[in-house]
Amino acid sequence: MSCAVNTGPDDRSLGVYIHFPWCIHKCPYCDFNSHPLRGSLQESAYLSALQQDLSAQLADLEQDAERTDKKISSVFFGGGTPSLFNPDTFTSMLRQLDPWLTTDAEITMEANPGTLEHKPLEGYRDAGINRLSLGAQSFDPSKLAVLGRIHGADDIERSFTQARSAGFDNINLDLMYALPEQSSTGALEDLSRAIALSPEHLSWYQLTLEPKTEFYARPPALPGEDIVSEMEERGWLLLADAGFQRYEISAYARPGRMARHNLNYWRFGNYLGVGAGAHGKFSRRGRIFRTTKPGQPRLYMAEPDRHSVQPVPVEAVAGEFLLNALRLVDGVSFSTFTARTGFSIDHLQPRWQRYVELGLLRSDRLAATAAGYRFLDSLLLEFINN
Repeated sequence: MSCAVNTGPDDRSLGVYIHFPWCIHKCPYCDFNSHPLRGSLQESAYLSALQQDLSAQLADLEQDAERTDKKISSVFFGGGTPSLFNPDTFTSMLRQLDPWLTTDAEITMEANPGTLEHKPLEGYRDAGINRLSLGAQSFDPSKLAVLGRIHGADDIERSFTQARSAGFDNINLDLMYALPEQSSTGALEDLSRAIALSPEHLSWYQLTLEPKTEFYARPPALPGEDIVSEMEERGWLLLADAGFQRYEISAYARPGRMARHNLNYWRFGNYLGVGAGAHGKFSRRGRIFRTTKPGQPRLYMAEPDRHSVQPVPVEAVAGEFLLNALRLVDGVSFSTFTARTGFSIDHLQPRWQRYVELGLLRSDRLAATAAGYRFLDSLLLEFINN
């Protein structure tokens, strides 16, 4: 079940998340900051705002004598649908970031197969993007329609093939299960088709009904717990047999292909948040702060260097750390917990030891056992609410 993951802290580098807020169509399950495109895409105006935003944040970083994390090891272009934008936009952004990037930086772009058909994928690769994340979600036409996706199964396969031809050797596929009225067989057929494409990484996650979404307001008929459990049990075996290692609740990778940017989140690392509605995190003087940007593109573009900064309450830091780190199959070391929160493991006692004795948590590191991983939500509530 577990895989070897380097979970030690790296205080010398950080991630950058850059948000593109527009999409062709707002999916009924989506609770991200995304806005259906009305009229023409404001590409040049938004790029200008992103550059101003990034310039201000990098200047702050450069001037902060306390910060040691002044090299960027991962960049993630997320959305919305970043692939609505032309490759030149990403060339400009990465040119601005270039002096800060490590030589092996992971640079990911999310893409919707429905927007890639007429895009020059070689252009994105030439811009410096070296990892592509395709939002497949399902290969079943009826399920794609219910989910509000604008692509078909053929679009997924065509986009994947084009990405390989363009030189992408690190591709993730996003895939969901427990879809409305989905059977266990249907979920496994979706997963089998994804595996057949031989991606380096799979994000296979359960559909949940999030507040402020259309599905939450008008819930569809979802599979029952027994069917979902069967999907998961059979899916885990299928992924393992195909050579994928599960290293996080919904993340599966071939050896050496874990998502570096997401690992930084789960290890409670620091990152810059650039773009409309983007969130960031940084540490200073022993405190942890979170930044947020205006969510409406119009408000963001009017003042792109404006953001709010809020300290994480000291009493909430340990819970926030656990909420992220325990998602990892192998968790993190106790020393990482101390380095990132300022607390020793004693801060979690005696609750931690109690669950160690119950066989749900590990005694040698901050991680759940195989049994505890099945009840992770309940375990987290014990630490977050106390």
